Amino acid sequence: MSLSVALAGNPNSGKTTLFNVLTGTNQFVGNWPGVTVEKKEGKYKGDKEVKITDLPGIYSLSPYTLEEVVAREFLLNEKVDVILNIIDGSNLERNLYLTTQLLELGIPVVVAVNMLDVIEKRGDIIDYNRLSQELGCPVLPISALKNKGIQEIMTKIKEIAFQPYELKNIYNKEINEVLDIFKSLLVDKVDTTRTLFYSIKLLERDNKIISALNLDIDETQIIALEKKYDDDSESIITNIRYSYITNIMKTCYKKGSTEKLSISDKIDKVVTHRILALPIFAFVMWLVYYLSVNTVGSIATDFVNDSIFSDGFELFGMFIPSIPEFVTNGLEVIGCATWLQGLIVDGIIGGVGSVLGFVPQMLVLFLLLAILEDCGYMARIAFIMDRIFRKFGLSGKSFIPMLIGTGCGVPGVMASRTIESDRDRKMTIITTTFIPCSAKLPIIALIAGALFNGASWVAPSAYFLGIGAIIISGIILKKTKMFAGDPSPFVMEMPVYHLPRIKNVLRSMWERGWSFIKKAGTIILLSTIIIWFLQSFGFENGSLTMVEDMNHSFLAMIGQTFAWIFTPLGWGEWKAAVASITGLVAKENVVMTFGQLYGFAEVAEDGVEIWSTLATSFTMLSAYSFLAFNLLCAPCFAAIGAIKREMNNKKWTIFAITYQCVFAYIIALIIYQIGNLIFKGIFGIGTIVAIVLLMSMIYLLIRPIKENNKWEVEFSVK
Repeated sequence: MSLSVALAGNPNSGKTTLFNVLTGTNQFVGNWPGVTVEKKEGKYKGDKEVKITDLPGIYSLSPYTLEEVVAREFLLNEKVDVILNIIDGSNLERNLYLTTQLLELGIPVVVAVNMLDVIEKRGDIIDYNRLSQELGCPVLPISALKNKGIQEIMTKIKEIAFQPYELKNIYNKEINEVLDIFKSLLVDKVDTTRTLFYSIKLLERDNKIISALNLDIDETQIIALEKKYDDDSESIITNIRYSYITNIMKTCYKKGSTEKLSISDKIDKVVTHRILALPIFAFVMWLVYYLSVNTVGSIATDFVNDSIFSDGFELFGMFIPSIPEFVTNGLEVIGCATWLQGLIVDGIIGGVGSVLGFVPQMLVLFLLLAILEDCGYMARIAFIMDRIFRKFGLSGKSFIPMLIGTGCGVPGVMASRTIESDRDRKMTIITTTFIPCSAKLPIIALIAGALFNGASWVAPSAYFLGIGAIIISGIILKKTKMFAGDPSPFVMEMPVYHLPRIKNVLRSMWERGWSFIKKAGTIILLSTIIIWFLQSFGFENGSLTMVEDMNHSFLAMIGQTFAWIFTPLGWGEWKAAVASITGLVAKENVVMTFGQLYGFAEVAEDGVEIWSTLATSFTMLSAYSFLAFNLLCAPCFAAIGAIKREMNNKKWTIFAITYQCVFAYIIALIIYQIGNLIFKGIFGIGTIVAIVLLMSMIYLLIRPIKENNKWEVEFSVK
């Protein structure tokens, strides 16, 4: 018999770890219908008939966040046989608040008290049998990290799944009398097992529930109750819950010695220190990217690029040709047509190879980030950055996507799912890709080497440019009506530090890596075929043919039609314009395109071969304008696809891409035109436009904020 289990709990209670332990590789990840909150489903590895749904981490079933709305709508409207409520035993009192709400849903509940190893280490004592009696449901200790008590939990779930269930009612006579009145209104509107939960929500004046049920509530009894308790109805219910929890804690929980600081507390005194936190964070991130980009990841990437996709390599004294060489030789042997050979080798292998060559660095980066996340340090980073980000309208949680985005924009955009506020989530998605990702590094190296003689300040300035764009955009967008409002309350658990679990770290690395390969690779495969055709074919002598001169290709024709748009930016020549467009496929394509258009079949990652030729087509100002535009404009197709999925709305996706491109254009225009005025004394119409745009940007930064109190999340009752 099939069994549906909902896994519910507070953030950082070990819920994801337990889900991974229960399901293994039998997981399916997507989005909840209509929203961008991640949906995880899986089959229990010990019994494929048991389906487990991992609900978003929540603190209550009140509609304060998108995650809470999604979680309670699933529990109320979908088939759920058992709720597996995982709670952090080291923070028992706070975690039990959600438990009191789950017990009112009319669904059997099994409570798993996690962090058994931490509880024992601290010397805390929990009477699980007494706790089970008080809650009226099974309570069992587990350690998801060390895989203890898992089998017992699943056995208990199967045992109570289809047994009669008695609702837990913790309210006094006066409140129950009011609840009974509301229950009478719910006849024929909701399932009888749900009446207690819904009546409590009506008492709390939950507008989403009232609207979904289409009820006209007489508040006379509520007002009378509020006068008697001298508090609002929601606070009355909250106080009763906490009083109930306090009594439970007195009888079921005994805290160990509190004289000594825990190891986690000692570490936090250093890593979250008001002064030392940022330097420590900077060092940790430098080490992460040094290992992934300059050492281990670089070695693997160089091998893939230089050996597998370029020159070949030796293995046990035997020479192994590169994939392009091997395929080329094979196609020549069978007499393959020249155009088809070009498509396969230059188009497909060249396009996909540029992505695969990037994967080793990505895997190392994802591995290191997974270690930081699993050990508990990533939560501290968000806490540290909250103080800074809040000043320009974002919470500390917005920093995590931007941090991940320095490796790749795709997982960076996907990481925005952790942000509760829909407005803040959208704004984070729009601005995350301003941070230079690893795919933009070749562009930075090319411009720095070709136009600035390898000046060391160019690369750091690119990162500062990205950070500046985020800050400016954050301030400007937050002052518009559609993004107005205070940053979402920054409530984040500080999980206890622990050694990362190898299995979890490797799974996280593989999931992110495979997502990058699958999503980016498929898009690039199709796009490179199109680019290859446009570069290779054109009209000569009135007929369609493969062209020797790139200037006669379709790509040149297309480039010449819109190149004038970039003339005010200092690089209106069609080759530069086309390179920027091909960069939308993959930012690495900018360097590759330059190599092809300037007559080189193969170009090193830093573009050494074309430095001298390229230098004649740009000035320093136009080159930096080109760099700024390509760093800030719309990201690659893969990241655009991620933006579309996360926005889950065509209009918002168009707005995001349009804003990024327009913002990039304005910044590049200001750099080139005002730069010419300062350094060369050149003044013209472009200069006037640049000054007007600069003044407009300053006004948008200092103007009063617009208010928007519109609720963002819809709720329904089936």
